[in-house]
Amino acid sequence: MKRDFLSLAPLSPAEVIRLLDLAVTLKAANTAQGNGSVLTGRALAMVFQKPSLRTRVSFERGMQQLGGTALYIGPDEIKLGARESVPDVARVLSRYVDAIMARVFSHDDVVSLARWATVPVINGLSDFCHPCQAMADLLTIREKLDRLAGVRLVYLGDGNNVTHSLLYAAAKTGMHLTVCTPEGYDPLPTVLTEALTMAAETGAQIRTDRDPWNAVQGADVLYTDTWTSMGQEAEAEQRRGIFPPYQINAALLEQAGPQARVLHCLPAHRGEEITDDVADGPRSWLFDQAENRLHAQKAVLVDLMTH
Repeated sequence: MKRDFLSLAPLSPAEVIRLLDLAVTLKAANTAQGNGSVLTGRALAMVFQKPSLRTRVSFERGMQQLGGTALYIGPDEIKLGARESVPDVARVLSRYVDAIMARVFSHDDVVSLARWATVPVINGLSDFCHPCQAMADLLTIREKLDRLAGVRLVYLGDGNNVTHSLLYAAAKTGMHLTVCTPEGYDPLPTVLTEALTMAAETGAQIRTDRDPWNAVQGADVLYTDTWTSMGQEAEAEQRRGIFPPYQINAALLEQAGPQARVLHCLPAHRGEEITDDVADGPRSWLFDQAENRLHAQKAVLVDLMTH
């Protein structure tokens, strides 16, 4: 029976750790020639409704390093759900390739792709969650701190798709996550409830806060994302008036303490959710985190395409 990677929610804690272990192995074994012939002869279709730097390059390069091929299908080539129905796209691509990665606006589209495809489907980003990013985040934190359980992570900003995946990621690995958002911009209550239930199994502590200065005290890692995601441009001005207290800047980082380090899934709107001195400073893990998209996703590709 084929498996998909649409969200971290269905994975067990052991499965998440197994994927991270595989990512560590693949990263360590990567050479100028890549990772050998793990996926020789395999092809990945990359379906994009939204543009992306990291998602496209990391998946394409990842398939190259594993010995396989990646095929880029841009927004105008399919017009997913408009020019051609999602079920038809899924069934046609399944006849050509060994897996499908989709970066979409609506999570329903990636769920529909997975339902109709006969090959594994990977969620490269949807409005609901961003599981590939969360795997890269976990890999980075574990690499830097040599642990996940008990790490104190504070997310500041919009309760969006990245927040949802961080909630699942923390709950699966025993991290202590505080989600600090302005009123009206919380993560979905259903996701928060799910994460709290999952956390009972691993000892993770999940909580919410409104006050950034209180939330960050003693944090090991501060994490933020853009205040306005693609598709929300009409709200940009309103959001710029609400989110400034949640900016990660030198003062907030100082409040967290000398141990605190910083993550951002990128792209960054510098001067809004994060300042240049923090993003480019000695306590930033932003570009190690970006690199780890490559290795975390290679683990997902190998796991889905060889089992």
